[in-house]
Amino acid sequence: MTHKAGFVNIIGNPNVGKSTLMNAFVGERLSIITSKAQTTRHRILGIVNGDDFQLILSDTPGIIKPAYEMQESMMNFVKSAFEDADILIYMVEIGEQDLKDEAFFNKIIHSKIPVLLLLNKIDNSNQEQLEEQVAFWTEKVPNAEIFPISALQNFNVPEVFQRIISLLPESPAYYPKDQLTDKPERFFVNETIREKILLNYSKEIPYAVEIVTEEFFEDENIIRIRSIIMVERETQKGIIIGHKGAALKKVGTEARADLEKFFGKQIHIELVVKVNKNWRSNANMLKRFGYNQ
Repeated sequence: MTHKAGFVNIIGNPNVGKSTLMNAFVGERLSIITSKAQTTRHRILGIVNGDDFQLILSDTPGIIKPAYEMQESMMNFVKSAFEDADILIYMVEIGEQDLKDEAFFNKIIHSKIPVLLLLNKIDNSNQEQLEEQVAFWTEKVPNAEIFPISALQNFNVPEVFQRIISLLPESPAYYPKDQLTDKPERFFVNETIREKILLNYSKEIPYAVEIVTEEFFEDENIIRIRSIIMVERETQKGIIIGHKGAALKKVGTEARADLEKFFGKQIHIELVVKVNKNWRSNANMLKRFGYNQ
């Protein structure tokens, strides 16, 4: 029996459903999902294994015009997705017209590898609009196979998955067959906490935050975690903590519930808020946080 394996990289504008799609394929909540743009900051691999295949999915940050150094680093993760892909997934949503970076778009339409264009969120459209969109993207990206889907409702997702498997090149597995992702446990702790901050705070607060898990001690029945919530200004620290610590406690409670599901163990989590001025434009800080590789 021949074995197939390959890298399938997902790109697209912010908030089109890339993380929802990867989580649907993998069957685990590896990428955080919120209604806010720029939720994904890193390139996250999710690994799907079968007896005769290994599919390595890559969720990337949404394509934007970078405004500061952290966003430059985020776009470098997207650039790297073009370099090692065996199959490229370009995700758009109903009503969308263009990728926000023309250079990336040119790379897609001149790609030498298979391109699957997934027209997402079709549950928000009618048949006439869907047909118009399919015609538009067929002309715009003639080298792509187009699949209308709803990643959230799992509509047409299994069909896309089977098409990907059929396109994978013959290859031995790149990772051990019991491996789910390339990221360590602390990464998912950081991302879970950051998701709760995205959901519970508004304006610039979520985008000025980075999480560093300093301690992760795992016993048989419990995992003890100590994480730092990094902000850029003292005023942001006060907002994160909230009146008598209520806002920070809410973040910790919600994060603990999700982490207990993820790890299947009791979680004890301690959150500390610290100020690190202008970390988003500090090359040394960005390297520490895993952006400038």
